[in-house]
Parts: sequence; structure tokens; C-alpha cells
Amino acid sequence: MNAESQACQPGVLAPIPPLARHLFFTLESADALDAALDALASLADGEHVVAGVGISLVHALGRPLDGLRAFPALEGAGVDVPSTQHALWCWLRGEDRGELLHRGRALCAALAPALRLESATDVFRYRDGHDLTGYEDGTENPEGEDAVAAVCVSDSPAGLLGGSFAAIQQWRHDLDGFEALPAGEQDDIMGRRKSDNEELDDAPASAHVKRTAQESFEPEAFVLRRSMPWADESGAGLMFLAFGHSLTAFEVQMRRMAGLDDGIVDALFRISRPLTGGYYWCPPVAGGKLDLRALGR
Repeated sequence: MNAESQACQPGVLAPIPPLARHLFFTLESADALDAALDALASLADGEHVVAGVGISLVHALGRPLDGLRAFPALEGAGVDVPSTQHALWCWLRGEDRGELLHRGRALCAALAPALRLESATDVFRYRDGHDLTGYEDGTENPEGEDAVAAVCVSDSPAGLLGGSFAAIQQWRHDLDGFEALPAGEQDDIMGRRKSDNEELDDAPASAHVKRTAQESFEPEAFVLRRSMPWADESGAGLMFLAFGHSLTAFEVQMRRMAGLDDGIVDALFRISRPLTGGYYWCPPVAGGKLDLRALGR
């Protein structure tokens, strides 16, 4: 195993868990950040708790990080991609919902009063990693060393080496509307056959697979998807999560989906809309805890 994968938070490269919980925190007291970051470094092991810091937290510390920025709000033809940036994001991974709840409570208590929990979303694995539409998610994910190269920062000093960037969006699906469509029309929206997950040779230009084909960008725009479905009283959909060695690959894909490159809007917007959007830097790990040297810790 090379240096990058050893330093990367292990939950980034691990398969998606049966259950998970996304926590989003707002900065309340910069004066209390030192104690909060010490607690975060100990509690976020990178495996059961993956952590990412947002641009506002970095600014509060006066420690700029190359490549980290706020999530950009985008507007296309009939498309709105919102930005809902937070100071800190934590991805709790596990198999027991009660355990995830208590782990999150302990984390919130340890981060207070510097950071306040603003929102939480429970997610789950559906089938073998499917979206609630019934289509497989992450089919084009890189694997092995290709995944490490796509995800982990390299050629950087200690404290940055092995870190990664995360892009997160909560999408709400119109499942009733989607299920009312003929099977062929559903496949055309995705660009794949639901029955066997094969890509359609004659998929329309608006098909999601064609809009986001990672090898079709220059340079190629590979990310590692770790998305999971969500469902509550407000609806259901996908908590999209992608990791990369920079935010550029995700951003060029999102711009193309919104039709900002060529005027062709991704057909996915017919049946789903993003509710949130945030960018985060995920520090590397050292000795089983977060390495926060890049933040001055």
C-alpha cells in the first residue's frame, strides 16, 4: 500500500456501509476552536467517522488551504444548483442506527460551543448500492490504485499528502413521476438499462451517463462516488457524495449537467433536484487520528 492510501481517511476508499449519518455544523465560536479541533482529531478516526472542513472554518483559523473553496451556486435552463456550505461535515458510517445516533451525540457535545449541529441526514444502502430509482450507483468508479490516484492528494508536504476533497449534495427524487414513465424512457434518462446496467449505445445526448462520462473531459474527470439514498417525511432521494484529489473533476461534471457548456441539460433534472451543495477538505490520518497539521494543530 502506498503512502497516499495509508494517509487517506480509510472510510473514503472503503465500500459504502449499510447505514450512515451526515452531520453538518455551523461555526459558533472561533475562540473555542482549538479545543473543538483537538476533540475532532481524536473522535474522527477516518473510518467510522470521516470528517471534512469547510472554507469558513479554514478562514476562521487563518490557515488557507490550496484547492478548497465554497460550493458554487449554478443556474441553467430550468436548473438551479444551490450552495449550502457549512463549516464542518462529518460522515458517520456503521451498521446500527442507534449506535450512529449516539456517536453523533458524543461528537456534537465534544465540538460545542465552537461548532453547532445545523442539520443531520440519515442514509442507507439500497440493494447492492442502488439508487432508489433502481439503477446502480457508482458503476464507473475507479478501483484499486486508480481510485487512490483519483481521490488522494499527492506531491504535497506532510499534513496535506493523502488528504482529499469531498463534494456533497442532497437530491430529492420525484419517484412517482419517474415510475410513471415507460421503462425505455427511464433508461434514456439514465443512459443505462435498468435490467442489466448496460450502457445504451443509442442513448440521447441528455442521458446522465453521457453528461457525466468521466473520460470525456479534458483532462479526464474521475471521482470516487460514495452516494447513498435517504428518505424521510419530506421525500426521498440520493445523498450524493464524491471524493477527489481536487474539486475540479466534480465541478466540470456539474457544469455540464446544468447545460452550461453546450446548452444540453442533464435529463436527470427531469426527475430529481439538488437541495443542498457543499465542498469540504478531508484531512489525512496519522496514528489512527486526523492529521490537522495543515490547520496549525
